[in-house]
Amino acid sequence: MGRKQGESHREYKARMIDPVSESFCGAKWYNATIWLGHGGTTSCHHPPAHQIDLEEIKTNPSAIHNTRHKKKMRDMMQKGDRPKECEYCWKIEDMEKDSDGNEPVSDRVYKTVIYEDKDLDTAATLDPKFDVNLKTLEIAFNRTCQLACSYCNPAFSSTWVKDIRTNGGYQGIKSDARGHFIDDAPYAEPFDDGQVNPYVDAFWRWWPELSKDLEEIRVTGGEPLMTPDIYQLFDWFETTDEPNAKNMRFAINSNLMAKKGLLDKLIKGTQNINKFHLYSSGEAFGPQLEYIRDGLEWDTWTENFERICSEANLDGLHMMMTINALCLDSIVEFLDWMLGMKRKYGHNRPGFTCNILRFPSFQSPLTLPDNLRKIYHDEISTWLDGVRERDEKDKDGLALVQPWEQDQLSRLIEYLDVVKTPHRNTADMTLLEHDFKLFYEQYDARRGFNFKETFPRLAEFYDGITIQPIDLNEQDIQAPKTHGVTDSLYAKRIVTEDGEVKVVEMKMRGRKTGESDEDYDSDLFAFEPDYKPKAGSGSSIGWDTETDGLGGADDG
Repeated sequence: MGRKQGESHREYKARMIDPVSESFCGAKWYNATIWLGHGGTTSCHHPPAHQIDLEEIKTNPSAIHNTRHKKKMRDMMQKGDRPKECEYCWKIEDMEKDSDGNEPVSDRVYKTVIYEDKDLDTAATLDPKFDVNLKTLEIAFNRTCQLACSYCNPAFSSTWVKDIRTNGGYQGIKSDARGHFIDDAPYAEPFDDGQVNPYVDAFWRWWPELSKDLEEIRVTGGEPLMTPDIYQLFDWFETTDEPNAKNMRFAINSNLMAKKGLLDKLIKGTQNINKFHLYSSGEAFGPQLEYIRDGLEWDTWTENFERICSEANLDGLHMMMTINALCLDSIVEFLDWMLGMKRKYGHNRPGFTCNILRFPSFQSPLTLPDNLRKIYHDEISTWLDGVRERDEKDKDGLALVQPWEQDQLSRLIEYLDVVKTPHRNTADMTLLEHDFKLFYEQYDARRGFNFKETFPRLAEFYDGITIQPIDLNEQDIQAPKTHGVTDSLYAKRIVTEDGEVKVVEMKMRGRKTGESDEDYDSDLFAFEPDYKPKAGSGSSIGWDTETDGLGGADDG
């Protein structure tokens, strides 16, 4: 880590980041998120993915990271220009203060502080045209997942694909989400079953060189435990003679709803890794979390969480809280549950981040009316005040709720009070409320849920929303699209050559591949009693429900 002993994130920013430029971020050089299935990449969680050049990676596999677009953004940052694709951080920084009256710490600080000072010094002066080796890498192999979370989409969940293919697309969505709930995301699967994926091929060609200096590899999904490739990495850590393997951090994002056999394999695999980290996600309590994350069972999820805490060889366990419009209703109860886990297992089991959802906009907490936001704002403030007053420590004398976690909550409190729109392309509030109600009406019908029974404090707001008429042109764009449609339009977020994020209408491509994996139907899971052999699954693009438009933090 680049922070000196006792140095705050704000002091670090003044020492290491500000002297380079007003817009510098180490993630543009040393971090990548890469969706290997379709060849999308981005430098961090916030900008939309852009496409990797197939010709470049034939001779230079590192071009799955060192794209021409990233090099242009690096040039802008060295000069102090703000790439528009990084607007999440600019919005945080332009708030001027958090709820404690301090300068807000944006994610570019958290995403820079993890690198050594010497590496940042190199990035500050390196010719932007030059390639750089990654320090931290996040990859997704496919979209196979047994959950279908409300703010997810078919690009990241095979269960969402099943919903769309069974019930058709969601109808009437008018805001930035309309392109992600109308079809089964055919653009996410550009390669036929059995066809060599050049992006995966480039990754494994680069791996022998990449693994020499890589500090962290993190596998996302879908659900990684349902991906055979994850076990190839576990095998590499067990058998490799690469010296850096002992220093490399290996992390996965898991929803912790895996069947017992796969959870057993995970726990066994961690025993051969020095620095294994597991990231899971939750942000609401009991039935409300089950509603938001369809397919999750609260009792099973919490049992699996504790099993990981007590049996796995863990260096870190992290809870990524995706702050959306629904979770705030029981977020304090969820914080209480996490505090109970910290008391039982230590301050970092789990450590947590408050990642503020921006896409789809109608599920952002900013869609809620002022009176509800005020209630939730005050409840979280009261909880944080109590934490600070008690100042509880674990057995090692470390604060149960670390200062950086308190900063995350303070930022959320101020966000609920100050920020009015999730992002620059957000529709007006009338349309967001329209989408909110229309979506959850269809979600309830498809999933067997009841919004008002699950969220009684939101019932009055929900009943008061008026569904807006849709004109003919919008119907042409938003009509439900199903498997096999090849000539329809949809809306999609893109990033321009200059780093500006836009929502544009795209012509939908026809589907090329076969059916995706559902549940555990692949050879990997043959030992399960309900195994049914099927074709392999595809991969993903869209907004990433754990990353795209969300925040993150250095968690100690």
